[in-house]
Amino acid sequence: ESRGLGDVYKRQGMYRSAYKAFVIRRITLAVIKTENLSYVYSPGSPFEKTAVDNVNIEIEKGEFVGIIGHTGSGKSTLIQHFNGLLKPTSGKIYLNGNDIWEDKTQIRQVRFKVGLVFQYPEYQIFEETVYKDIAFGPKNMGLSKEETDRRVRTTAEAVGLSEDELFKSPFELSGGQKRRVAIAGVMAMEPEVLILDEPTAGLDPKGRDLILEQIKKYHKTFGTTILLVSHSMEDVARYASKILVMNESKLFCYDETAKVFERAEEISQMGLSVPQITRVFNELKSRGIDIGEEVYTVKFAKELLVDILKKRGKLHD
Repeated sequence: ESRGLGDVYKRQGMYRSAYKAFVIRRITLAVIKTENLSYVYSPGSPFEKTAVDNVNIEIEKGEFVGIIGHTGSGKSTLIQHFNGLLKPTSGKIYLNGNDIWEDKTQIRQVRFKVGLVFQYPEYQIFEETVYKDIAFGPKNMGLSKEETDRRVRTTAEAVGLSEDELFKSPFELSGGQKRRVAIAGVMAMEPEVLILDEPTAGLDPKGRDLILEQIKKYHKTFGTTILLVSHSMEDVARYASKILVMNESKLFCYDETAKVFERAEEISQMGLSVPQITRVFNELKSRGIDIGEEVYTVKFAKELLVDILKKRGKLHD
């Protein structure tokens, strides 16, 4: 009997250890986590406004997350909490399992780990050369000259800047090139999380596609967690593995891209437009032609249709 009881205790101990390991793994996987996060502008005044209302999310390491929402939905206020630019009115924010406001003296370190690129970041360029501008962040981190040089050259290459361009004045460059310099300046700090607020605003289609492709390549190469705030559903659909939707200060949903676009009708009712290709296939579904998959990119639509036609013998290799 004692042996049997001992075995029970042993098994219980194993279960507890396994559960503890599972909990630790969950904490490790969530690079950013919020608990009941709320933020109120001008509290106690006639201009009081709740910008973020009781948001609970967990963003795992290595995700490429698209953040969408209508103007005034709270998405920009939300992302400014992730690196400590704003302090919650209530609730908590965790970075790698640590409450970022538990020790206020560590907020500077949080901002090195969570890089934030604002809209039109090129307006913040001020150094004599592109090289010096990209090096500004690493220098402020106290890195050696050699390490700073490595980071500058690595990130310059990642955003498609040539060796010659590194030693030009940033003001000699085009608008799109200056945008890439500004983004490289944040990338050079090698943050664990890179947040980009409308990084393609004001660019022509070619410049927009170039920057998004470079961000995608950077994500694939370095495994950095990317949060992309955008008004373009097409861009979010093409690049994001998950989508976070804000609506009237609240979290509407946070899920895999395909699952979010399954709620296309609800998203449209918020005043957000779903990708054109999604609208086309939804219209087909309403007319009785159900493909059986949620379509949100042209590439996926093409692959799906080719596969269907092959199965029906109407298309040959």
